[in-house]
Amino acid sequence: MELRNYLIAIKAIIKKDAKIFFRYPANAVFRIVEPILWITPVYFLSKAFQINGENIGFSQYSGTTDYMAFLVIGSIVSSFVSAVMWGMGFSLKNEMDVGVIESNWLTPIPLWVQLIGRSIFSLIMTTVNALTVAFLVWLMFGFNIAGGILMAIVTLLPMLIALYGLGFGIASLVLITNNANNIIDITNFCLSMMSGESFPITVLPRVLIPISLALPITYGYDAIRGILLNTKTLLPIPVEQGILVLFMIIGIFVGYRILKWVEKYCRTKGNIAFH
Repeated sequence: MELRNYLIAIKAIIKKDAKIFFRYPANAVFRIVEPILWITPVYFLSKAFQINGENIGFSQYSGTTDYMAFLVIGSIVSSFVSAVMWGMGFSLKNEMDVGVIESNWLTPIPLWVQLIGRSIFSLIMTTVNALTVAFLVWLMFGFNIAGGILMAIVTLLPMLIALYGLGFGIASLVLITNNANNIIDITNFCLSMMSGESFPITVLPRVLIPISLALPITYGYDAIRGILLNTKTLLPIPVEQGILVLFMIIGIFVGYRILKWVEKYCRTKGNIAFH
């Protein structure tokens, strides 16, 4: 019965978010156009470094000469990472701004269920957006994948579930600091840079490589590219997939515990009214 109530609440949140999203169709179009705008100059820049149509120097680090495919896959994975963090953390900020966070906390639906509901619609739209952008980039610039799409999706899933733990942590920081934009921007940018969204992490300064290797998300990018592009991976792909599964278990548990502690702290101190 409790699970059914949670699902009803999640459905209602998704319906509400969908209504708001489709009230601004120009924003939906811009979400498709924007990635193409910043990918376009990178494409022409990569062309300037090609020899006989191939990025030879890039292949020495990554194992593939197709930089566009490397970049597009990284961008797609990063869009899902951003969807979870913004969908969970920034939704609390929106509730603070419109003044409904207190009333939402008075409902019998736990905070973690509300956060999951707010992120699901964001993930749905991110999936549609990513597929559309990838198709348009393929038409405009061209790139090739070796196959293994189903295995890549299987690899992505535990990474996304683990990111919910990170999302719980981000939401906790937002509740304490009342500053969503800076927290999410800094976290998202650092994760993307350090985990190799747009480049192989082997090109990072030596002092930063251990930090990058300590991030489980790094192995998500690496494994998915290894499956789709046959790139050189940091570890055997099954090992990287195992790291992601372990990250999923630990990430969800730790993130959930942090969120519950912060929720209890906020209720005890009564600082939700400050928002």
